[in-house]
Amino acid sequence: MTSSATLDLSLELLRQPSVTPVDHSCQNIMADRLEKAGFKIENMRFEDVDNLWARRGTESPVFCFAGHTDVVPTGSLDAWGSDPFAPEIRDGKLYGRGSADMKTALAAMVVASERFTAKHPNHKGSIAFLITSDEEGPSINGTVKVVETLEARNEKMTWCLVGEPSSTNTLGDIVKNGRRGSLNAKLTVKGKQGHVAYPHLALNPIHMASKAIAELCETVWDNGNEYFPATTFQISNINSGTGATNVVPGTLTTLFNFRYSTEVTAEELKARTLEILDRHQVNYDIEWTLSGLPFLTPVGELVNAAKKAILNVTGVETVLSTSGGTSDGRFIAPTGAQVLELGVLNETIHQVNEHVNVADLEPLAEIYEQILEGLLAE
Repeated sequence: MTSSATLDLSLELLRQPSVTPVDHSCQNIMADRLEKAGFKIENMRFEDVDNLWARRGTESPVFCFAGHTDVVPTGSLDAWGSDPFAPEIRDGKLYGRGSADMKTALAAMVVASERFTAKHPNHKGSIAFLITSDEEGPSINGTVKVVETLEARNEKMTWCLVGEPSSTNTLGDIVKNGRRGSLNAKLTVKGKQGHVAYPHLALNPIHMASKAIAELCETVWDNGNEYFPATTFQISNINSGTGATNVVPGTLTTLFNFRYSTEVTAEELKARTLEILDRHQVNYDIEWTLSGLPFLTPVGELVNAAKKAILNVTGVETVLSTSGGTSDGRFIAPTGAQVLELGVLNETIHQVNEHVNVADLEPLAEIYEQILEGLLAE
């Protein structure tokens, strides 16, 4: 297999066992390269999380590459065909934890920036990197804290490209120009424990909640719009009972999630949920957790630059999408930046034997470089 700059840096990053929230030198490896290309390096550590803010230039507009060095745990090593932190190339595929999500994208970003700045040492505006080691974890001390720091000193991003694996069948066929919001709830329904033979002396929380839960499942929350599918409601866990067949349980606990579009707000979803529970006379406590607001980058400079670069490099007419889970783009978009996610194929992310096509690595770096050309070439 012919070596390349992007592959070589990918291998170096993949050898670091950077399971959330440990960075394990990944950011130092990237920072050393970026510093040589003229970037000012700023390490931001919050609690146990390492973050990197690197910037070349002092003027606007600011183009930022964003991503994460942390990876999810490997699971059973016996299930892997090779050591997940000793990357191997087999049949044209690069295997290793983080190969798709998203160390190869990080390598492509660095290589693209090196090449672009060598050609355009006096480029317009600024190029920046916002890299965290807390994207796969609780996401408390990572990108959100860096953004808060930047906002406090009025340091703004104009465009942000997140290297999440967005592609589905071929490189660049899908880019994410937004994400749905994510609202979680823990619902505790309160009944009264008792003997099943004396139901009049007990109050079954399962029976009490069943009609309300059914209505929540059947409710149409919205119909989506041009960019977003309809809001979805999904129950991820229901737990009740003592394990005995002759005991009416005292409580029922349900976990559920809304993935919601821009057609509805988190507050509206909360209010409608409570109205349903109250109408069915459910006795309950509920705890809400907002994981992220929905965001959308409409067609504009960043989207057009990405579509043009993908077409030039791969011949693919890319499709805009807002599907999938959340990403750190949810912390960056509220600052006013245009945010786009573009990376390798996502077929094997978080799986055993995670891998990426080696043949996609150099084209990805070329796409990133051409986006920089389109936005910042002098």
